[in-house]
Amino acid sequence: MSSYGNPAMTEHTKVDFGAERVDGETASTPGPTVLEKAAPRSERMATNKIECNACPVLCQISEGRTGACDRYANAQGRLIRVDPVVFLSRADAASLDKTNPANLTDTTIEFGAASPTQDSLADPSLFVTGIGASSTYPDYKPAPFIVASKRDDVDMITVVTEGIFSYCSFKVKIDTDRFLGPEQSNVRCQGEIVGHVTTAEYGSQMLSLGGVHHLTGGSKKEGRVTCDMMLALGNKQAVEFTIDGGASLVIRAGAAPIVDGVEEQRMRVGCGSATIGIFAKQWFDHVDEVVVVDDHITGVLTEHQAGRCLGMARSGLKIRGRKSTPGRYFQVANPGTGWGGTDIHDPLAIVEGFDPAVAKPGMRLLMVSTTGEHAQWYELDHDLVPRIAAMPDAVRRTVERIGENCEPSLATVLFLGGAGGSLRAGATENPVLLTRAIKQKLVNVTCGGAPAYVWPGGGITVMVDVSRMPDHAFGTVPTPALVAPIEFTMTYDAYRDLGGHLDAVRSLESVLANGPDHTEGAPLARRTLASNPDNPWPPAMPPMLG
Repeated sequence: MSSYGNPAMTEHTKVDFGAERVDGETASTPGPTVLEKAAPRSERMATNKIECNACPVLCQISEGRTGACDRYANAQGRLIRVDPVVFLSRADAASLDKTNPANLTDTTIEFGAASPTQDSLADPSLFVTGIGASSTYPDYKPAPFIVASKRDDVDMITVVTEGIFSYCSFKVKIDTDRFLGPEQSNVRCQGEIVGHVTTAEYGSQMLSLGGVHHLTGGSKKEGRVTCDMMLALGNKQAVEFTIDGGASLVIRAGAAPIVDGVEEQRMRVGCGSATIGIFAKQWFDHVDEVVVVDDHITGVLTEHQAGRCLGMARSGLKIRGRKSTPGRYFQVANPGTGWGGTDIHDPLAIVEGFDPAVAKPGMRLLMVSTTGEHAQWYELDHDLVPRIAAMPDAVRRTVERIGENCEPSLATVLFLGGAGGSLRAGATENPVLLTRAIKQKLVNVTCGGAPAYVWPGGGITVMVDVSRMPDHAFGTVPTPALVAPIEFTMTYDAYRDLGGHLDAVRSLESVLANGPDHTEGAPLARRTLASNPDNPWPPAMPPMLG
């Protein structure tokens, strides 16, 4: 729901997922209105209502109320867009602050009013995003904005819209070696299954959340919870999950994950074998043996190739697990939240003993995890039993160095969506030509101005890091489905060749002055934000020109 208050709009139309349309009395506080157009009217509809055709739900909205998605409203018999359209500026936050100290970089400006940035086609300092732009539903409509501009004296076209995505999901990368749950285990939100644990990657656990089958293939509650979860996750809000047979999680894009109530701090420096290779020289002459405990590959220094290359003598240590190659052991323990992502809390639990023909009293043993969060120093007594001893400073510094080389633990949230028929029809009457042009690198795809990766193969399947998108970039419709911004940028010639809607092309000045429906002086609102400094500017140059 918008955070931009408009006291005139205080109620919305309540529509159950998949149910008939029903007027409701739930309070809401939508923001400043964006005038769209007069809406079509059903013959069976009451005269004080209008029908919104921005999505297949077709809410019948009473005067002064919003639709079920809180994105559209009835203002004196006209369908209006509640949220402003988001523009990005290449000006940094500091310069925006100087021109608009009252509201800094998050400013709402009516179309046609003065902007804190220079609105000039000759100086393309603004980029219009799909956030707040509206959708192309029903499919025959051109995109809400088809904007002409110049980039380095090249005539460019950007097709701007919001997509209604049923085929969409989030891939979540969680930087931790903690055990979250067995692969393929269900992930739940509010008790409903909303995804699953997928294959772990190097130093990270991975989740697949949402998707069309959870949105529409289960119960109404499952679809509603899944949609709400996806909206919150895409909008960088914290979401609580539980994993069957595993951990509880709190995930927020760009923040440290919380596992079983504990905030994660470090991503491992590498597996146990890699850690041996990295630090072998630094341990040389200070230790007789090092064991790096890891759920994947536990490393043993003197057996490892790194130790052998340094000429280290074998220690005679015998370790549990399945030997892979010299100094590398699989399955030393079960996965868990203890040392190195295992279920052990006493590292000696994986040590079977020492060979008396090789080991000697006084031998020095370091056991350490792949993050350096766990470390213990031992010395062998006369019975070859490891006893805890004070760790030498030189060895302690190596443990600290392991921690220094661990990146902060983060949760990365990637939106993955398939841009289908109505999106493409909003750009061209022959949708396959847009698909081909994207694959030929004639068209660049962005989501809210953030760079998107387009998957190979058929269709337009895009993936984008939500942390690089503006805040509150996602919405929903109660079909249920997610609403996400998308922009296609290409040269004018490329747009003409793919059969684009040339009669709907407008200059940036026209968009700024008149909004999406060409109504001169209409009270349409926009928001101007500083572009993410990590994103390229302009946000959407085709690869052949970038």
